[in-house]
Amino acid sequence: MTSQFTPPWWAKSPHIQTILPVLTKRPTPALRRERLELADGDFLDLDWLGQPDEGKPIVMAIHGLEGSARSHYASRLLHACEARGLAAVVHHHRSCSGESNRLPRSYHSGDTQDVAHSINHIRARYPNSPILAVGYSLGGNVLGKFLGEQQSDSPIARAVVVSAPLRLAACAKRLEKGFSRVYQSYLIRQLQAKLAFKVTDTRLGPAMPVHAHEVAQLSTFYDFDDKVTAPLHGFTDVHDYYDRASGLPFLRRITTPTLVLHAADDPFMTDAVIPRADELSSAVEYELNRYGGHVGFINGGSPWRPQFYLERRILDFLQAVPAAK
Repeated sequence: MTSQFTPPWWAKSPHIQTILPVLTKRPTPALRRERLELADGDFLDLDWLGQPDEGKPIVMAIHGLEGSARSHYASRLLHACEARGLAAVVHHHRSCSGESNRLPRSYHSGDTQDVAHSINHIRARYPNSPILAVGYSLGGNVLGKFLGEQQSDSPIARAVVVSAPLRLAACAKRLEKGFSRVYQSYLIRQLQAKLAFKVTDTRLGPAMPVHAHEVAQLSTFYDFDDKVTAPLHGFTDVHDYYDRASGLPFLRRITTPTLVLHAADDPFMTDAVIPRADELSSAVEYELNRYGGHVGFINGGSPWRPQFYLERRILDFLQAVPAAK
């Protein structure tokens, strides 16, 4: 579809679009934490904004790689929900809520079971409240895959997928080139720190697939996913992981009204993430913007106080029609 997003002249660079929101983020609203204990001995943390009213929708945000409720995009969405009187909740992937998880395993781009657990918990507690889901980056890939797996049984009423790496192999290679290596290095350092903690832990270390001296050598997503993500989460190797966890093949199975939003200049992506018409179900609306960077979409203001397109676009789509599920 034709986008209404237009960046100001000073924010046409994909790197300004990607980096400036991080540097100018607002404080996150006050949140209430809820911990969900899992059958495997681990836990998930949910951060709640407001108290859901009977029958009123709940906006559920699924953050990206190494993100949290404190991430710039999640914080802005929470502020926007607060302004519209909407209850919201942020699902944290394992190890992303400020506390290391208890098991050797962590989270990955195709892990829909943890999201399903959070959704089922919310549905059980608020059975008459429609869930409106938003997934960002890795969380967007997870959400798209989840919706495709569920098909007509999806518990989600409406959904938005933002800047999702729908072809993981292509995106991993993209992040090894040019200025995109800066983003890879930034994220890899965070993953390495968490990995180093676990491999040196006397309880978890023996179950980890690498040793302490190998952590620093895992300097690309491809290497990290091959040596750590894949073996820890039941994949044969990095190729098996990227193939089975990529969200693009699942878009044609989605029956939930869903908006998928990309920027053509996203420094985390290649054209491989752009779906063909025959790869989209009739329930999916696809919006490709010429500009926007990675989870950026600055459309006004100043470099010191940028304004954003995403929150209005997301909530307008989610609230476009009465959610009946």
